[in-house]
Amino acid sequence: MSTTSPAASASTTGSPFSWTDDGTAVAVSLDGVPVLTYTYAADDPQEESPRPYFHPIRTRTGDLVTAYRPHDHVWHKGIAWSLPHLGPDNFWGGPSYRRGQDYQWLPNNGAMRHRELRQSADDGGRFRFAHALQWVTQQGSLVVEEERSFQVVPGTDSSYTLLFETAMTNVSGEAIHIGSPTTEGRENAGYGGLFWRGPRSFTGGAIIGPGGAGGEELRGQRAPWLSFVGQHDETCSFSTLVMVDDPASEHPEPEWFARSEPFACMGPAPFFSEEVLFEAGATLRYRFGVVIADGQSDAARSESLATTARELLAGLPRRSQQ
Repeated sequence: MSTTSPAASASTTGSPFSWTDDGTAVAVSLDGVPVLTYTYAADDPQEESPRPYFHPIRTRTGDLVTAYRPHDHVWHKGIAWSLPHLGPDNFWGGPSYRRGQDYQWLPNNGAMRHRELRQSADDGGRFRFAHALQWVTQQGSLVVEEERSFQVVPGTDSSYTLLFETAMTNVSGEAIHIGSPTTEGRENAGYGGLFWRGPRSFTGGAIIGPGGAGGEELRGQRAPWLSFVGQHDETCSFSTLVMVDDPASEHPEPEWFARSEPFACMGPAPFFSEEVLFEAGATLRYRFGVVIADGQSDAARSESLATTARELLAGLPRRSQQ
């Protein structure tokens, strides 16, 4: 059963942040600009695997850098922690890929349900939010208890960083294999994890990786970070997103899923080509940083933004895997 917070709003004297919470979503402003909304008690249709998501996300000058329910994949929601293959269950939304049978609509779309608010606060230097969730299958079985948090940290260079952390505990009583369409047999389609869907105008934008590598050939490659540079309609301005893996992660450096055509998307995919065994009672922890920046970026600026996020991640308290 969901427990939502009462409607609230707050700001701290001298802080660049202000925020409001209506009991289902928290909206955060930075220097008076509404930069992101996190819907933590989603009520989307079951076939879209209801789960928390960040949308809209805007740069510090107000440019929109996320899409919500795009017509080609209505289960894509801004930035969201989404897993298409948690054992037989789908916590991504839409149809499920099955080896030798392509995509099928199955009665397996689970939901990540908000259970309890842990923290919603501005300490003057960053905004922090934390809550507890339960992952429930379409048949009503509880399989995962999750503790999730995020922080918003102002940066220089017309940017800010979203720090995302999750700790998932397997409470199903059985071991679960976490995979992707690629582990199920679809080549180079290992999406799943913290996934970003960009606005329609970002189609054809630039994907940039470490060392100046670029393009969709980075899909399926391992890297500590990846960036995407897109251009906006109307204003013709550019924005940059950089997604960063935790440099102190106990997991292998992730492979990445990224596309520029036919739409813009990107995300570290920890289960891209190899399944992860999620033992009964075990806790899996993942941390990522997302830098949202105004302006166009080359490889050097992308690297600099990624370094900032990695330093912020490195400064977070460490918790061991269980």
